[in-house]
Amino acid sequence: MEVILREHVEKLGKRGDVVRVAEGYARNYLLPRKLALAVTEHNKKQIDRERKVAEVREAEEKSQADAIAQRLNALEIEIGRRVGEHETLYGSVTSADIAHAVQAKGFDVDKRKIVLAEPLKALGETMVTVKIHRDVTAQVKVKVVPQT
Repeated sequence: MEVILREHVEKLGKRGDVVRVAEGYARNYLLPRKLALAVTEHNKKQIDRERKVAEVREAEEKSQADAIAQRLNALEIEIGRRVGEHETLYGSVTSADIAHAVQAKGFDVDKRKIVLAEPLKALGETMVTVKIHRDVTAQVKVKVVPQT
């Protein structure tokens, strides 16, 4: 049976693809979950309309993300932490701490969007990547300084 995918389905295809699947798979899984539509002229036209609207929306979101990325690239944040005798941090600076500091500067950033291989455990400057959009990232300069 041929179906048109309404959403990305792992190991099958992406939205708008026409794929051939077993009837049982289509009838019992894809169609009830509204992941696919049967192939008809009406459904093809509907998917084309949805795809055009999605492309316009995607381009708009990307342009907004580019503008936010430019502002974030110029951003420099300072995070104060208590330090020991030899300038070692008590604790560490996590993505949640960075997200909170960025939010304090007026940006809406979720901690899951901050790419941090491991928490920052030393004083100094670090460039941290922030995912804004699927195709857009920004670099924020994070300074970890002794708390006064």
